[in-house]
Amino acid sequence: MGYSKKVRREATQLIQQRRLDAEREAQFRREKIFAEIPEAQSFERSIASCGIRAGRAVLKGGNVHEELQKLRAESARLQKEYEELLNSRGYSVKDTEPQYTCKKCNDTGYVELDNRTVVCSCLRNAMVEIACRELNKKSPLNLCTFEDFSLDYYSKEVREGYPRSSYDQLSMIYKKCRDYADNFNEHSPSLLMMGMTGLGKTHLSLSIANEVIKKGYGVIYASAPTIVSQLEKEHFGKQKPEDESVEETLTGCDLLIIDDLGTEFNNKFTTPAVYNVFNSRISAGKPVIVNTNLKVSELNEIYSDRFVSRIIGEAERLDFFGDDIRIKKKASQG
Repeated sequence: MGYSKKVRREATQLIQQRRLDAEREAQFRREKIFAEIPEAQSFERSIASCGIRAGRAVLKGGNVHEELQKLRAESARLQKEYEELLNSRGYSVKDTEPQYTCKKCNDTGYVELDNRTVVCSCLRNAMVEIACRELNKKSPLNLCTFEDFSLDYYSKEVREGYPRSSYDQLSMIYKKCRDYADNFNEHSPSLLMMGMTGLGKTHLSLSIANEVIKKGYGVIYASAPTIVSQLEKEHFGKQKPEDESVEETLTGCDLLIIDDLGTEFNNKFTTPAVYNVFNSRISAGKPVIVNTNLKVSELNEIYSDRFVSRIIGEAERLDFFGDDIRIKKKASQG
């Protein structure tokens, strides 16, 4: 997944700040410990001296092996006594060292792998988080949770032509969505939420997004028109040079939620663009949640058969039916 200079810069600054914070906190603890146990600092100096003397012994030559063995033994003895001193006063050597957030790279953002310096997972995760945050700036991600989703507005009447009541149907969908969020991973299945407006598709998909974000995953939630608008700006050169690569970010995030599929303006660019994002994610085994107010036959009128069959074939379908609960909510609040 590619990232702009702006995203890489912000992510690098975030990792560097973590390192600085860890080192400042360690220095504060060291000063406190040494003020309380002055002899501890003397031990540290003696241990450091062993290292310096070892370097001088190598440069000096002569019986280097024997000299280094003596210095190693002396250093080991000092280390043991130092640890015992700290332990006796309720501390450990770890208390004098920086506690980095990432143990793999010590908050540098890079690790050595097969004699190569590569980007650490912590820096990659930071770039995902920042790129997703930028695309989500106008999304209502904080508006809906599972806790404020109510089944009280759904009818328990089984209408003709339906297998169950809308109450029972939404109870089943609610449980599926909660289980999906609880067990989410980067290769979770895709979901297709279909049904008329005002039945809870947006609320439940936003609830999933909130839970998945809490787990530390990168989530992008956007309406189909917003996604198309961003892709058009990028494709036709309306994005600023430092802006994110929208298509790569949409493709590379851990979970992409597309709301209101079918409401975007369709032309020779937009329809293939949306399909390419969806197809790239499915091919990479990455989940997509698609919400639409349209029936399959109506989707077929807008998109290619290949696109619709891809969505239907790859995503678990959740059918929402019943009356618009927003009307009932408004009536109950009035």
